[in-house]
Amino acid sequence: MGRRSQRSKATGLFVVLSGSSGVGKDAVLNRMKELRFPGHYVVTVTTRPRRPGESHGVDYYFTSEAEFREMVQRGELLEWAEVYGNWYGVPKQEIRQALEAGKDAIVRVDVQGAATIKKLLPGAVLIFLASSSTEEYEERLRQRKTESDADLKLRIESIEEEINSLPLFDYVVVNRQGELDSAVSEITAIVTAEKCRGNRRVIELK
Repeated sequence: MGRRSQRSKATGLFVVLSGSSGVGKDAVLNRMKELRFPGHYVVTVTTRPRRPGESHGVDYYFTSEAEFREMVQRGELLEWAEVYGNWYGVPKQEIRQALEAGKDAIVRVDVQGAATIKKLLPGAVLIFLASSSTEEYEERLRQRKTESDADLKLRIESIEEEINSLPLFDYVVVNRQGELDSAVSEITAIVTAEKCRGNRRVIELK
């Protein structure tokens, strides 16, 4: 895996939204877009099959495993990981272009991806999106109807491990059922507070 030697000093924030699968990351980001929250929403790459209603280049860049491996070899991904049998990755170029233009780059990743980004880019703002209870989380997954019983069990069992990763994050936002706008307001407040910091975060993307 190669990395470019050129470094780009960014002027925007790099906001990483993470949390357990099914906690509502997509719903939060879609609501932020509806409310015209400024920023560039980074589209991640995945080998996961497209679900009904999803669009290529909007929800994800859907690709084959062979194409995904080529992107890794060319050094085009900031981080990548296998999650529940599918590969996910974050393209560098989208982040670089947004930050150099002074825009905030916002990306959703799983907890494993957030941990990797934290190591690579300590200046990133990491936000963990959580459910108010395990029961609510399980109900969200069941309502989504996209997982088999085996997958559902696996995801529920992973909650404790992911909660143990909370110290990695800068902030925790609870996405309560029926209170989506409240979660969005908290994220907006976090971004505002970060921009008011005296020692502003700096991202150097290789």
